[in-house]
Amino acid sequence: MKARNYNNYKGKNNVLFVKNVIKNFVAFFLLLFSSLSAHSQDVDISKGKSLFNANCAACHKLNKNLIGPALAGVSEKYEREWLYTWIKNSSAMIKSGDERAVAIWEEWNKAAMNAFPQLSNEDIDNILAYTDYVPEPVAVVASTAAPQATGTNSSFSQDIVLVVLVIVLVVLIVMLFLVNKTLRAIAANNGIHVEKRETKIFSEPVWKLFLKNQFLVFSSVVFLLLSSAYFAYGWLMQIGVDQGYMPVQPIHYSHKIHSGANEIDCQYCHSSARVSKHSGIPSLNVCMNCHENIAEYNGDEDLEKGYTKEFYTNEIKKLYKAVGWDEEARQYTGETEPVKWVRIHNLPDHVYFNHSQHVNVAGIECQTCHGPVEEMEIAYQHSSLTMGWCINCHRESEVKVKDNDYYTKIHEELSKKYGVEKLTIAQMGGLECGKCHY
Repeated sequence: MKARNYNNYKGKNNVLFVKNVIKNFVAFFLLLFSSLSAHSQDVDISKGKSLFNANCAACHKLNKNLIGPALAGVSEKYEREWLYTWIKNSSAMIKSGDERAVAIWEEWNKAAMNAFPQLSNEDIDNILAYTDYVPEPVAVVASTAAPQATGTNSSFSQDIVLVVLVIVLVVLIVMLFLVNKTLRAIAANNGIHVEKRETKIFSEPVWKLFLKNQFLVFSSVVFLLLSSAYFAYGWLMQIGVDQGYMPVQPIHYSHKIHSGANEIDCQYCHSSARVSKHSGIPSLNVCMNCHENIAEYNGDEDLEKGYTKEFYTNEIKKLYKAVGWDEEARQYTGETEPVKWVRIHNLPDHVYFNHSQHVNVAGIECQTCHGPVEEMEIAYQHSSLTMGWCINCHRESEVKVKDNDYYTKIHEELSKKYGVEKLTIAQMGGLECGKCHY
Protein backbone atom coordinates (compact mmCIF):
# COMPACT_ATOMS: atom_id res chain seq x y z
CA MET A 1 0.00 0.00 0.00
CA LYS A 2 2.84 2.36 0.92
CA ALA A 3 4.72 1.46 -2.24
CA ARG A 4 1.65 2.20 -4.31
CA ASN A 5 1.17 5.63 -2.60
CA TYR A 6 4.86 6.37 -3.10
CA ASN A 7 4.62 5.54 -6.77
CA ASN A 8 1.54 7.75 -7.14
CA TYR A 9 3.32 10.60 -5.34
CA LYS A 10 6.40 10.12 -7.48
CA GLY A 11 4.29 10.10 -10.62
CA LYS A 12 2.53 13.35 -9.66
CA ASN A 13 5.89 15.04 -8.98
CA ASN A 14 7.17 13.96 -12.36
CA VAL A 15 4.08 15.40 -14.03
CA LEU A 16 4.47 18.67 -12.13
CA PHE A 17 8.16 18.81 -13.04
CA VAL A 18 7.38 18.29 -16.69
CA LYS A 19 4.67 20.96 -16.55
CA ASN A 20 7.07 23.44 -14.91
CA VAL A 21 9.71 22.71 -17.51
CA ILE A 22 7.21 23.25 -20.34
CA LYS A 23 5.89 26.40 -18.67
CA ASN A 24 9.37 27.87 -18.20
CA PHE A 25 10.31 26.91 -21.76
CA VAL A 26 7.21 28.64 -23.13
CA ALA A 27 7.89 31.74 -21.00
CA PHE A 28 11.51 31.82 -22.18
CA PHE A 29 10.40 31.40 -25.79
CA LEU A 30 7.84 34.22 -25.50
CA LEU A 31 10.45 36.47 -23.85
CA LEU A 32 12.95 35.68 -26.58
CA PHE A 33 10.33 36.23 -29.28
CA SER A 34 9.27 39.58 -27.83
CA SER A 35 12.90 40.62 -27.57
CA LEU A 36 13.56 39.64 -31.15
CA SER A 37 10.39 41.42 -32.25
CA ALA A 38 11.46 44.54 -30.43
CA HIS A 39 14.85 44.42 -32.10
CA SER A 40 13.33 43.60 -35.46
CA GLN A 41 11.29 46.81 -35.30
CA ASP A 42 14.32 49.04 -35.62
CA VAL A 43 13.83 52.77 -35.53
CA ASP A 44 13.37 54.46 -38.88
CA ILE A 45 15.79 57.37 -39.21
CA SER A 46 14.30 58.56 -42.50
CA LYS A 47 10.83 58.65 -40.94
CA GLY A 48 12.33 60.44 -37.95
CA LYS A 49 13.76 63.09 -40.28
CA SER A 50 10.33 63.66 -41.86
CA LEU A 51 8.70 63.94 -38.42
CA PHE A 52 11.46 66.28 -37.25
CA ASN A 53 11.03 68.58 -40.25
CA ALA A 54 7.24 68.60 -39.84
CA ASN A 55 7.09 69.16 -36.07
CA CYS A 56 10.43 70.33 -34.72
CA ALA A 57 12.40 72.17 -37.41
CA ALA A 58 10.52 75.46 -36.94
CA CYS A 59 12.11 75.91 -33.51
CA HIS A 60 15.04 73.49 -33.37
CA LYS A 61 18.12 72.55 -35.33
CA LEU A 62 20.38 69.59 -34.77
CA ASN A 63 23.71 71.29 -34.07
CA LYS A 64 22.69 74.88 -33.51
CA ASN A 65 20.45 76.78 -31.11
CA LEU A 66 17.43 78.38 -32.69
CA ILE A 67 14.23 79.33 -30.85
CA GLY A 68 14.91 76.22 -28.78
CA PRO A 69 18.11 74.33 -28.01
CA ALA A 70 20.03 72.14 -30.44
CA LEU A 71 18.69 68.58 -30.36
CA ALA A 72 21.71 66.55 -31.46
CA GLY A 73 22.32 63.85 -28.81
CA VAL A 74 19.35 64.92 -26.67
CA SER A 75 18.49 61.31 -25.82
CA GLU A 76 21.76 61.01 -23.89
CA LYS A 77 20.86 63.94 -21.63
CA TYR A 78 17.42 62.80 -20.49
CA GLU A 79 15.61 59.54 -19.81
CA ARG A 80 13.45 58.24 -22.59
CA GLU A 81 10.24 58.18 -20.51
CA TRP A 82 10.86 61.76 -19.40
CA LEU A 83 11.25 62.82 -23.03
CA TYR A 84 7.98 61.09 -23.97
CA THR A 85 6.10 63.13 -21.35
CA TRP A 86 7.94 66.38 -22.12
CA ILE A 87 7.34 66.25 -25.85
CA LYS A 88 3.67 65.34 -25.54
CA ASN A 89 2.82 68.01 -22.92
CA SER A 90 5.67 70.21 -21.69
CA SER A 91 3.34 72.80 -20.10
CA ALA A 92 1.88 70.20 -17.73
CA MET A 93 5.36 69.22 -16.59
CA ILE A 94 6.28 72.84 -15.93
CA LYS A 95 3.10 73.38 -13.92
CA SER A 96 3.79 70.21 -11.92
CA GLY A 97 7.12 71.68 -10.82
CA ASP A 98 9.42 69.18 -12.52
CA GLU A 99 12.91 70.55 -11.88
CA ARG A 100 14.36 69.84 -15.29
CA ALA A 101 11.25 71.10 -17.08
CA VAL A 102 11.27 74.35 -15.08
CA ALA A 103 15.01 74.79 -15.68
CA ILE A 104 14.59 74.46 -19.45
CA TRP A 105 11.60 76.80 -19.39
CA GLU A 106 13.54 79.51 -17.53
CA GLU A 107 16.66 79.09 -19.66
CA TRP A 108 14.74 79.68 -22.87
CA ASN A 109 12.96 82.92 -21.92
CA LYS A 110 10.05 81.14 -20.23
CA ALA A 111 8.63 80.03 -23.58
CA ALA A 112 6.98 76.64 -23.23
CA MET A 113 7.38 74.17 -26.06
CA ASN A 114 4.31 73.28 -28.10
CA ALA A 115 2.54 70.10 -27.09
CA PHE A 116 2.56 67.15 -29.50
CA PRO A 117 0.04 64.65 -28.12
CA GLN A 118 -0.45 63.21 -31.60
CA LEU A 119 3.06 61.74 -31.59
CA SER A 120 3.31 58.15 -30.40
CA ASN A 121 6.25 56.77 -28.47
CA GLU A 122 7.38 55.06 -31.65
CA ASP A 123 7.29 58.40 -33.51
CA ILE A 124 9.37 60.01 -30.77
CA ASP A 125 11.83 57.11 -30.92
CA ASN A 126 12.24 57.72 -34.65
CA ILE A 127 12.80 61.44 -34.06
CA LEU A 128 15.38 60.75 -31.36
CA ALA A 129 17.10 58.24 -33.63
CA TYR A 130 17.40 61.00 -36.25
CA THR A 131 18.78 63.51 -33.73
CA ASP A 132 21.32 60.94 -32.52
CA TYR A 133 22.35 59.80 -35.99
CA VAL A 134 25.89 60.70 -36.96
CA PRO A 135 26.56 60.02 -40.64
CA GLU A 136 29.75 58.22 -41.47
CA PRO A 137 32.36 60.47 -43.08
CA VAL A 138 32.39 60.04 -46.81
CA ALA A 139 35.78 59.81 -48.37
CA VAL A 140 36.21 62.50 -50.99
CA VAL A 141 37.40 60.85 -54.14
CA ALA A 142 39.07 63.03 -56.69
CA SER A 143 36.86 63.08 -59.73
CA THR A 144 39.43 64.55 -62.08
CA ALA A 145 40.73 61.21 -63.34
CA ALA A 146 37.68 60.32 -65.41
CA PRO A 147 37.30 63.73 -67.08
CA GLN A 148 41.02 63.80 -67.84
CA ALA A 149 40.83 60.33 -69.35
CA THR A 150 37.79 61.33 -71.36
CA GLY A 151 39.49 64.48 -72.54
CA THR A 152 42.60 62.53 -73.48
CA ASN A 153 40.60 59.99 -75.45
CA SER A 154 38.66 62.73 -77.18
CA SER A 155 41.86 64.59 -78.05
CA PHE A 156 43.48 61.36 -79.25
CA SER A 157 40.48 60.63 -81.48
CA GLN A 158 40.61 64.13 -82.94
CA ASP A 159 44.32 63.74 -83.64
CA ILE A 160 43.66 60.48 -85.49
CA VAL A 161 40.97 62.10 -87.64
CA LEU A 162 43.28 65.05 -88.40
CA VAL A 163 46.15 62.74 -89.40
CA VAL A 164 43.85 60.73 -91.68
CA LEU A 165 42.61 63.91 -93.36
CA VAL A 166 46.18 65.11 -93.92
CA ILE A 167 47.13 61.77 -95.44
CA VAL A 168 44.09 61.86 -97.75
CA LEU A 169 44.98 65.41 -98.82
CA VAL A 170 48.59 64.43 -99.57
CA VAL A 171 47.42 61.42 -101.59
CA LEU A 172 45.08 63.65 -103.63
CA ILE A 173 47.88 66.13 -104.35
CA VAL A 174 50.21 63.34 -105.44
CA MET A 175 47.49 61.83 -107.64
CA LEU A 176 46.82 65.17 -109.32
CA PHE A 177 50.52 65.65 -109.91
CA LEU A 178 50.83 62.16 -111.44
CA VAL A 179 47.73 62.65 -113.61
CA ASN A 180 49.12 65.95 -114.90
CA LYS A 181 52.50 64.34 -115.62
CA THR A 182 50.88 61.41 -117.40
CA LEU A 183 48.73 63.65 -119.60
CA ARG A 184 51.78 65.71 -120.60
CA ALA A 185 53.67 62.51 -121.47
CA ILE A 186 50.78 61.27 -123.63
CA ALA A 187 50.62 64.62 -125.42
CA ALA A 188 54.36 64.57 -126.06
CA ASN A 189 54.22 61.02 -127.49
CA ASN A 190 51.48 62.19 -129.89
CA GLY A 191 53.58 65.12 -131.09
CA ILE A 192 51.63 67.73 -129.17
CA HIS A 193 53.78 70.38 -127.57
CA VAL A 194 52.27 71.92 -124.44
CA GLU A 195 53.65 75.32 -123.48
CA LYS A 196 53.28 77.07 -120.22
CA ARG A 197 51.88 80.51 -120.86
CA GLU A 198 50.85 83.22 -118.49
CA THR A 199 47.56 84.65 -119.63
CA LYS A 200 46.15 87.95 -118.52
CA ILE A 201 42.45 88.01 -117.88
CA PHE A 202 42.20 91.80 -117.88
CA SER A 203 44.25 94.10 -120.03
CA GLU A 204 43.78 96.86 -117.41
CA PRO A 205 43.52 96.89 -113.61
CA VAL A 206 40.13 95.87 -112.28
CA TRP A 207 39.49 99.14 -110.44
CA LYS A 208 39.95 101.14 -113.65
CA LEU A 209 37.49 98.90 -115.45
CA PHE A 210 35.06 99.31 -112.52
CA LEU A 211 35.25 103.10 -112.63
CA LYS A 212 34.67 103.19 -116.39
CA ASN A 213 31.37 101.29 -115.96
CA GLN A 214 28.98 103.99 -114.69
CA PHE A 215 26.02 101.64 -114.23
CA LEU A 216 28.09 99.34 -112.04
CA VAL A 217 29.32 102.28 -109.97
CA PHE A 218 25.78 103.65 -109.51
CA SER A 219 24.39 100.24 -108.53
CA SER A 220 27.18 99.69 -106.02
CA VAL A 221 26.62 103.07 -104.38
CA VAL A 222 22.88 102.46 -104.08
CA PHE A 223 23.49 98.98 -102.60
CA LEU A 224 25.96 100.35 -100.02
CA LEU A 225 23.57 103.13 -98.98
CA LEU A 226 20.60 100.80 -98.59
CA SER A 227 22.56 98.14 -96.72
CA SER A 228 24.09 100.77 -94.43
CA ALA A 229 20.64 102.19 -93.70
CA TYR A 230 19.29 98.70 -93.00
CA PHE A 231 22.01 97.81 -90.51
CA ALA A 232 21.88 101.27 -88.90
CA TYR A 233 18.11 100.94 -88.44
CA GLY A 234 18.51 97.46 -86.93
CA TRP A 235 21.15 98.73 -84.53
CA LEU A 236 19.06 101.76 -83.50
CA MET A 237 15.98 99.58 -82.91
CA GLN A 238 17.93 97.56 -80.33
CA ILE A 239 18.62 100.57 -78.14
CA GLY A 240 16.79 100.09 -74.85
CA VAL A 241 15.87 96.47 -75.64
CA ASP A 242 17.48 94.37 -72.91
CA GLN A 243 15.93 90.95 -73.54
CA GLY A 244 18.04 88.33 -71.78
CA TYR A 245 19.59 90.89 -69.41
CA MET A 246 20.85 88.96 -66.37
CA PRO A 247 22.73 91.15 -63.88
CA VAL A 248 24.66 89.79 -60.90
CA GLN A 249 22.91 90.79 -57.67
CA PRO A 250 24.72 91.66 -54.40
CA ILE A 251 22.88 88.76 -52.70
CA HIS A 252 22.15 85.71 -54.81
CA TYR A 253 18.42 84.99 -54.83
CA SER A 254 17.21 81.79 -56.46
CA HIS A 255 13.68 82.06 -57.80
CA LYS A 256 13.94 78.37 -58.67
CA ILE A 257 14.25 77.47 -54.97
CA HIS A 258 11.81 80.02 -53.55
CA SER A 259 9.11 80.20 -56.22
CA GLY A 260 9.70 76.77 -57.72
CA ALA A 261 10.65 74.23 -55.05
CA ASN A 262 8.99 76.02 -52.12
CA GLU A 263 6.06 77.36 -54.20
CA ILE A 264 6.13 80.82 -52.63
CA ASP A 265 3.59 83.02 -54.39
CA CYS A 266 5.11 85.91 -56.35
CA GLN A 267 2.87 88.42 -54.62
CA TYR A 268 4.04 87.38 -51.17
CA CYS A 269 7.30 89.20 -51.87
CA HIS A 270 6.07 91.62 -54.57
CA SER A 271 2.89 92.54 -52.71
CA SER A 272 2.60 96.04 -54.18
CA ALA A 273 1.93 94.56 -57.65
CA ARG A 274 -1.74 94.15 -56.63
CA VAL A 275 -2.35 97.78 -55.69
CA SER A 276 0.42 99.86 -57.23
CA LYS A 277 1.97 100.86 -60.51
CA HIS A 278 5.22 99.15 -59.51
CA SER A 279 5.73 95.56 -58.35
CA GLY A 280 8.27 96.85 -55.83
CA ILE A 281 11.52 95.47 -54.45
CA PRO A 282 10.76 93.38 -51.35
CA SER A 283 12.12 94.83 -48.14
CA LEU A 284 14.55 92.66 -46.22
CA ASN A 285 12.13 92.17 -43.34
CA VAL A 286 10.03 90.10 -45.75
CA CYS A 287 13.05 87.84 -46.21
CA MET A 288 13.56 87.66 -42.46
CA ASN A 289 10.00 86.43 -41.92
CA CYS A 290 11.37 83.05 -42.97
CA HIS A 291 15.11 83.39 -42.54
CA GLU A 292 15.05 84.16 -38.84
CA ASN A 293 14.57 80.41 -38.53
CA ILE A 294 16.27 79.30 -41.76
CA ALA A 295 19.96 80.00 -41.27
CA GLU A 296 21.33 77.41 -43.67
CA TYR A 297 20.27 75.64 -46.82
CA ASN A 298 18.77 72.22 -46.14
CA GLY A 299 16.85 71.58 -49.33
CA ASP A 300 16.73 68.16 -50.97
CA GLU A 301 16.08 69.31 -54.53
CA ASP A 302 18.76 69.02 -57.20
CA LEU A 303 21.04 72.02 -57.24
CA GLU A 304 22.04 73.91 -60.33
CA LYS A 305 25.46 73.08 -61.73
CA GLY A 306 28.14 75.12 -59.96
CA TYR A 307 26.06 75.80 -56.82
CA THR A 308 26.50 74.09 -53.46
CA LYS A 309 24.62 74.10 -50.17
CA GLU A 310 27.51 76.05 -48.62
CA PHE A 311 27.09 78.73 -51.30
CA TYR A 312 23.42 79.29 -50.45
CA THR A 313 24.18 79.30 -46.71
CA ASN A 314 26.81 82.03 -47.24
CA GLU A 315 24.25 84.11 -49.13
CA ILE A 316 21.93 83.88 -46.10
CA LYS A 317 24.83 85.21 -43.99
CA LYS A 318 24.98 88.23 -46.32
CA LEU A 319 21.30 88.83 -45.60
CA TYR A 320 21.96 88.68 -41.84
CA LYS A 321 24.79 91.18 -42.20
CA ALA A 322 22.59 93.57 -44.18
CA VAL A 323 19.73 93.56 -41.63
CA GLY A 324 22.01 93.42 -38.58
CA TRP A 325 20.81 90.06 -37.31
CA ASP A 326 22.87 88.40 -34.56
CA GLU A 327 22.45 84.71 -35.29
CA GLU A 328 23.70 83.52 -31.91
CA ALA A 329 21.82 86.01 -29.71
CA ARG A 330 18.82 85.90 -32.06
CA GLN A 331 18.25 89.63 -32.00
CA TYR A 332 18.85 92.66 -34.19
CA THR A 333 21.97 94.71 -33.49
CA GLY A 334 20.81 97.85 -35.27
CA GLU A 335 23.88 97.85 -37.54
CA THR A 336 22.42 97.62 -41.04
CA GLU A 337 23.85 97.89 -44.52
CA PRO A 338 21.97 98.81 -47.71
CA VAL A 339 21.61 96.16 -50.38
CA LYS A 340 22.16 97.71 -53.81
CA TRP A 341 19.87 95.55 -55.92
CA VAL A 342 20.24 95.86 -59.69
CA ARG A 343 16.96 96.50 -61.48
CA ILE A 344 16.30 94.07 -64.33
CA HIS A 345 13.15 95.33 -66.09
CA ASN A 346 13.41 98.96 -67.17
CA LEU A 347 10.87 100.79 -69.33
CA PRO A 348 11.53 104.17 -71.00
CA ASP A 349 10.52 107.20 -68.97
CA HIS A 350 7.76 108.10 -71.46
CA VAL A 351 6.03 104.71 -71.05
CA TYR A 352 3.28 104.17 -68.49
CA PHE A 353 2.69 100.67 -67.18
CA ASN A 354 0.47 99.84 -64.21
CA HIS A 355 1.00 96.47 -62.50
CA SER A 356 -2.25 96.59 -60.54
CA GLN A 357 -4.27 97.14 -63.72
CA HIS A 358 -2.78 94.02 -65.27
CA VAL A 359 -2.46 91.82 -62.18
CA ASN A 360 -5.56 92.75 -60.19
CA VAL A 361 -8.09 93.86 -62.81
CA ALA A 362 -7.02 91.82 -65.85
CA GLY A 363 -5.87 88.82 -63.83
CA ILE A 364 -2.73 88.28 -65.92
CA GLU A 365 -0.22 85.76 -64.57
CA CYS A 366 3.26 87.04 -63.78
CA GLN A 367 4.77 84.48 -66.16
CA THR A 368 2.98 86.09 -69.13
CA CYS A 369 5.50 88.93 -69.12
CA HIS A 370 8.31 87.67 -66.90
CA GLY A 371 8.55 84.13 -68.26
CA PRO A 372 8.99 80.93 -66.20
CA VAL A 373 10.32 82.68 -63.11
CA GLU A 374 9.90 79.50 -61.05
CA GLU A 375 12.60 77.87 -63.20
CA MET A 376 15.13 80.72 -63.04
CA GLU A 377 18.16 80.26 -60.83
CA ILE A 378 19.15 83.83 -61.74
CA ALA A 379 16.34 86.20 -62.75
CA TYR A 380 16.61 87.73 -66.20
CA GLN A 381 14.46 89.73 -68.63
CA HIS A 382 12.46 87.12 -70.52
CA SER A 383 10.42 89.29 -72.90
CA SER A 384 11.59 92.10 -75.16
CA LEU A 385 9.10 94.60 -73.62
CA THR A 386 9.07 96.55 -76.88
CA MET A 387 6.10 98.56 -78.12
CA GLY A 388 5.34 95.96 -80.79
CA TRP A 389 5.38 93.20 -78.19
CA CYS A 390 2.84 95.08 -76.03
CA ILE A 391 0.60 95.90 -79.00
CA ASN A 392 0.51 92.27 -80.14
CA CYS A 393 -0.53 91.24 -76.64
CA HIS A 394 -3.36 93.82 -76.66
CA ARG A 395 -4.53 92.62 -80.06
CA GLU A 396 -4.59 88.94 -79.11
CA SER A 397 -5.68 88.98 -75.46
CA GLU A 398 -9.39 88.83 -74.72
CA VAL A 399 -10.85 90.80 -71.84
CA LYS A 400 -11.96 88.65 -68.91
CA VAL A 401 -15.35 90.13 -68.17
CA LYS A 402 -16.94 87.22 -66.31
CA ASP A 403 -17.72 88.24 -62.73
CA ASN A 404 -15.91 91.52 -63.40
CA ASP A 405 -18.28 94.43 -62.80
CA TYR A 406 -15.62 96.87 -63.97
CA TYR A 407 -16.14 95.81 -67.60
CA THR A 408 -19.78 94.70 -67.64
CA LYS A 409 -21.43 97.84 -69.05
CA ILE A 410 -18.72 98.88 -71.51
CA HIS A 411 -18.38 95.30 -72.73
CA GLU A 412 -22.05 95.10 -73.67
CA GLU A 413 -21.91 98.36 -75.61
CA LEU A 414 -18.68 97.59 -77.47
CA SER A 415 -19.80 94.05 -78.28
CA LYS A 416 -22.79 95.50 -80.13
CA LYS A 417 -20.49 97.98 -81.92
CA TYR A 418 -18.03 95.36 -83.19
CA GLY A 419 -20.60 92.55 -83.49
CA VAL A 420 -18.58 90.09 -81.42
CA GLU A 421 -19.19 88.15 -78.25
CA LYS A 422 -15.71 88.58 -76.82
CA LEU A 423 -13.64 91.73 -76.98
CA THR A 424 -9.90 92.06 -77.21
CA ILE A 425 -8.00 94.72 -75.31
CA ALA A 426 -7.40 96.55 -78.59
CA GLN A 427 -11.16 96.79 -79.23
CA MET A 428 -11.57 98.36 -75.81
CA GLY A 429 -9.10 101.13 -76.59
CA GLY A 430 -5.91 99.30 -75.71
CA LEU A 431 -4.12 100.73 -78.79
CA GLU A 432 -4.75 104.39 -78.03
CA CYS A 433 -1.48 106.29 -77.66
CA GLY A 434 -2.55 108.01 -74.48
CA LYS A 435 -3.06 104.69 -72.70
CA CYS A 436 0.65 104.06 -72.43
CA HIS A 437 2.34 107.37 -73.29
CA TYR A 438 2.19 110.62 -71.36
